[in-house]
Amino acid sequence: MTATRYPIPTAVEQGKTYYWCACGQSNTPPFCDGSHKGTGVQPVAYTAPRDKIVFFCGCKHTGQPPVCDGRHKQL
Repeated sequence: MTATRYPIPTAVEQGKTYYWCACGQSNTPPFCDGSHKGTGVQPVAYTAPRDKIVFFCGCKHTGQPPVCDGRHKQL
């Protein structure tokens, strides 16, 4: 799997910690599956403050990891 140019809307549960794939190689986007091993890139932890939809960054260029900040529009 590779990074995408669009955010990935994902339902999250309050208090649960998710690990966002920062390398773009995960087969389970937007979450880490361990594919980063050996790349020097680490996943980013996100703990949901409440139940909601989070737009996780798909392009891996966000300035606010792990959430989308719209930078994919400039790619």
